[in-house]
Amino acid sequence: MVAQPERIEVKTEDGAILHAYRDGNGPHLFLISGLGGTAGFWTPVVQRLSPRFTIIRYDQRGIAGSSRGTAPCSIGTLAQDSLRVMDAFGIDRATVLGHSTGGCIVQCMASVAASRLERAVLSATWIQAGPYMRALFSMRKSLLPTAPQAYATSAALLSYPPDWLQDHWAVFEKAAASAPLSEQEKVIISERIDALLAHDGHEMLNALTMPTLIFGAEDDIVVPSLHQHELGALLPSSAITILPKGGHFFPVTQTEPFAERLAAFAGGKQ
Repeated sequence: MVAQPERIEVKTEDGAILHAYRDGNGPHLFLISGLGGTAGFWTPVVQRLSPRFTIIRYDQRGIAGSSRGTAPCSIGTLAQDSLRVMDAFGIDRATVLGHSTGGCIVQCMASVAASRLERAVLSATWIQAGPYMRALFSMRKSLLPTAPQAYATSAALLSYPPDWLQDHWAVFEKAAASAPLSEQEKVIISERIDALLAHDGHEMLNALTMPTLIFGAEDDIVVPSLHQHELGALLPSSAITILPKGGHFFPVTQTEPFAERLAAFAGGKQ
């Protein structure tokens, strides 16, 4: 039987209530998800690593069980939320991993509180969106007002390898069933897209002096591996791991190699 996580509510200064979770035992590993913003994204990784690590994760503001609050949605706001979650659990330092938009959050966390990051993992993320990413996310954002189900299903079609998705078709059906139909849901997703496209981490990179791992997948068509190679060139002391396949959601589709590389890095191996 899988143990139930410890769940707490974390209140921010602007009134958001963040649902945060702690699983397992061992060194602290803080997992921050991407545009979807859910703690649930990390379930397969938690199942594999919770026997070796204490894993922290949370639903970001306005997502799943967490309320929106009144602060503008920006990468800076989300970074402060993440630090507040660490405070609420009494964690001074941790290995902090951000996937996709979460990687932008980690860059910002390092720029304002580098001492809190024992190690940093930048997974499927970027330093600044280029023309390809801007076109892709602008296209997806344009679907929200009138075709929210197409928005939701496009996430599945773009983020998973076709063969994996065909073998796990319930994932597609779940995405379709959870389409953002309310105006509030559409606004929250739209502002999150604006935030990720506004991210420019060039001035944040000097703060990434802690051991840093860059993770990507060759077949990621949402955040292509060219962005991870760019990060690697700008952070020459970092380690870089590019999986041969897995799509954008490789922590889900390639959980075993992802989790084992992460465990080795968090355990002190570069």
